[in-house]
Amino acid sequence: MKNNGSLKAKSPESVLVTGGGGFLGGAIVKRLKGRGDHVISFSRHFYPELEEMGVEQIQGDIGDAAAVEQACRRADLVFHVAAKPGIWGEYETYYRTNVLGTRNVIDACKQHHVSRLVYTSSPSVVFDGTDMEGVDESVPYPEKYLAHYPKTKAMAEQMVTGAAAEGVKTIILRPHLIWGPKDNHLVPRIVEHAKRLVRVGNGRNLVDTIFIDNAADVHIQAADKLEQDHRLSGRVYFISQDDPVPLWDMVNNILGAAGLFPVQRSMSRNTAWMIGAALEYVFRTFKLPGEPRMTRFLANELSTAHWFDISAAKKDLGYKPEISIKEGLSRLERWLQRQQESGNKDQRSEVRGRRSGKRGPKSED
Repeated sequence: MKNNGSLKAKSPESVLVTGGGGFLGGAIVKRLKGRGDHVISFSRHFYPELEEMGVEQIQGDIGDAAAVEQACRRADLVFHVAAKPGIWGEYETYYRTNVLGTRNVIDACKQHHVSRLVYTSSPSVVFDGTDMEGVDESVPYPEKYLAHYPKTKAMAEQMVTGAAAEGVKTIILRPHLIWGPKDNHLVPRIVEHAKRLVRVGNGRNLVDTIFIDNAADVHIQAADKLEQDHRLSGRVYFISQDDPVPLWDMVNNILGAAGLFPVQRSMSRNTAWMIGAALEYVFRTFKLPGEPRMTRFLANELSTAHWFDISAAKKDLGYKPEISIKEGLSRLERWLQRQQESGNKDQRSEVRGRRSGKRGPKSED
């Protein structure tokens, strides 16, 4: 890991990362271990890669107050990254993870006098379905949400802000569209649905994104700055590449990194919105498994501009994205190539195993 000035060595701490086995959580964990902190990961599952790094792992449900309280018992600093993402699902599951889970983390931090809490939120908490161009943190929450994820994240965000008023030292970060090597959400969805992707809108809507390394770095910068200046407690920050690009150019760049063709088909925003509304009705009425290919929230998200003024993060946190979009895409392409080569190798091994009567590599159930 590049050790820039903002991530300089400091006295080791005991740091809890909720969701430490995830995409962003894992990147934060790696940086913390790199500077000598004792790291505790709280996740539902056990991760061999964390064990290899010497990370202490606690398995549990973020919605279980007792389990969270035990995990926070020895923490000096908490990064609350765990969340239920996505645009479809039962409200109760979003509420349990994103709202109740955050309440449990806040209560545990209070009980054990944790010095700092850095909470990972999302710009979607203020998305009202219209273009958001260069807005800052003063933009209000919308009156209505079309998906459970932004609604529950907004509820949690307000709880963290309230905790700051009660004496818990907190900072809230809103990273937008995190991507890069080891991505288990955005990039896989784009690649998996490459042949079925349809551009929604005119294709000129600009969006912010953030490369995984930059997102992880600014989380640690925020924790360090909060330790130095308690007046930052309770503040909210948009974070991004600070380089808005046309959304569909970015999608095509990711497809290109995976060796796939760019999106060819398109439809109007109104058409996508009506299709989304119809599919939502059908899925809810007939309780269909999976998720609709289009929803009203997704139609709005894919066809509008959403990029943000990150001057507050630059000024208060000293944030500057070290990895450019161009460099990030190059790293993503190399990683995807390695994944493909590894997959081809496993397939060849499986074929040889079948021919010889031996089993190939063990797969997950």
